[in-house]
Amino acid sequence: MNKYIALVNILDQLRAEAGAKYSKLYALGESDIDKINAARSRSFIHLYLKVGFGIIDFEEREHWITDGSNDGGIDGYLIHEDSKTIFFIQSKFRTTARNFENKDIKLEEILRMDITRILDGEEFDVEGNEYNGKIKQMQREVSSLDGIARYKYKVILLANLNDKLPKGKLESLTGGYSTEIFNSDRCYDRLVFPVVSGTYYNAVDLNINIDLSNKNAGSKIRYDVQTSNGDCEITVLFVPTLEIAKVMNRYKNSILHYNPRSYLELEGQKVNAAIRGTILEESTNEFALFNNGITMISDESYLNEKIGQKNRAQLTVRNPQIINGGQTAYTLSRILESSGESVFNNKEVLLKVITLAESSDESRKLGLIESISTATNQQTPVIPADRFSNETFNLELQKVLFSRYGLLFERKRGEFYDGLSHNYLDTKSVIERNLFYRLLYASEGRLNRATTKKLFQNAEVNTGLVRDFERLDRFFFALLCLQELISDSKYIKRKDRSVFGQVYGFTQRYMPSNIEEFDEAVSANTANFLDEWSEFVDSYINDTDRFNFLAYDKETGEARKVFRLDRWFRSKRFEEAVLSYFGTYSPTTMPVSLPIERTSGVASDC
Repeated sequence: MNKYIALVNILDQLRAEAGAKYSKLYALGESDIDKINAARSRSFIHLYLKVGFGIIDFEEREHWITDGSNDGGIDGYLIHEDSKTIFFIQSKFRTTARNFENKDIKLEEILRMDITRILDGEEFDVEGNEYNGKIKQMQREVSSLDGIARYKYKVILLANLNDKLPKGKLESLTGGYSTEIFNSDRCYDRLVFPVVSGTYYNAVDLNINIDLSNKNAGSKIRYDVQTSNGDCEITVLFVPTLEIAKVMNRYKNSILHYNPRSYLELEGQKVNAAIRGTILEESTNEFALFNNGITMISDESYLNEKIGQKNRAQLTVRNPQIINGGQTAYTLSRILESSGESVFNNKEVLLKVITLAESSDESRKLGLIESISTATNQQTPVIPADRFSNETFNLELQKVLFSRYGLLFERKRGEFYDGLSHNYLDTKSVIERNLFYRLLYASEGRLNRATTKKLFQNAEVNTGLVRDFERLDRFFFALLCLQELISDSKYIKRKDRSVFGQVYGFTQRYMPSNIEEFDEAVSANTANFLDEWSEFVDSYINDTDRFNFLAYDKETGEARKVFRLDRWFRSKRFEEAVLSYFGTYSPTTMPVSLPIERTSGVASDC
């Protein structure tokens, strides 16, 4: 569960995008670790450009990288026309987790940034070294900008820096320019997490190309609707499946913000297989008949049929979010990745765009979304846990678990599919939401609660849990215990109280006070604990007073009391036995059960 490993995996994936043209620069096929680390350092700048500005294309990102000899202390830059800002980047990638998270950049390295000298048009540094070609390229591009007077300058430091350094002192080091620091925590939160969760690029204006050649009655149906949550406009039209595939391939989960689920490759495999089959196995447009379509919500939408191209139109949607049809859209994007564009020829899908009135406030907007959720036909059921997924409480919990433990809390089913499918993560880095809550309860000795069937229908919300590190640390140690006791915690059975009982006993006996010692404590004490667990179980098996299960003689039908280990594990009395033997856990702050308050809207998904 190492955030740094996820970072390195992402950097290696970015290196792999380089291709033959840049193979030496990005150490493709190399075994020399020094060359690989140098390539990862360069890829670190790629990561910032990709996540921070949504630059998907490798060649486009590479254009902005200046790192090399005689670079004037500038590793990369970006001319951002929308914000009228020129960014200057200095990056310090560290080759170990400890150094990446703790080692500061030296102040003299910041002083080496010749920003002012370069902007003044100088071609040589103060020591007489000529700036490299990429720096001169930057000078040419800046000098040729239209309206350069409106641009501002900003320094980005991808490095740790002593947080006691006064802000004025820092800006004096960079030449007086505004400076933004991405230390290790911010890199994990703002760069790594968005990649592994597929949320790194938010759509603002989305353009979808429309084929008019077979639409005799016009390209769309558009009408106004009045609802109790405000007025809206609905546009219904058929769009090329390729356009939806491209949209989803670019924006991924960031366009599913209001959706209670992300991509369900396994759970939705029957539906997804049908979608794949209709696209890959049919040359005609059965897809338009068989699929229920996609529902998208937006702040503004425009359709222009006069774009200077025959039989073509363009739909523009502002701040789009898919609230129904996420499985369809994501499956189409996966087909695009694996099979290319040609399989989408002449295949279309129904798209319904709901544009909310400008006067709609956030609460009314969310109310409308939830109403649509309730009414929409569901190809893949929305279970109670799905409806719980977008609660503010779960969003905060997700941030805390990642920041403190490097653990990815899967509040939405399929949320980290992208990170797992690209091998950024291993499965142990992801904690499924049901298992989180069951382990939290089990770690506190609440074994009956941990194994209840309807976990989310009677969900408990402790408003202080996200700040209660005593309880969260206990949960995390319990997770490590579980992973040590059974090979794959993903397949733990809900009713298996014996495993949850072991987790509680292990946690009670051996949990250290220092989180840094958790791994060692688990590996060092497993054998001792299993011996103690056997003694605990034997003490009950050998005590005839506990023989309270009835068994019947097959021949005589006579009933007698026996002890059934399997039934004991499943019984509610098991919790009492475990607490009696291992002791009762008393948290400093007792859990408080509150009814769930709706803080965000969710929607169904097909």
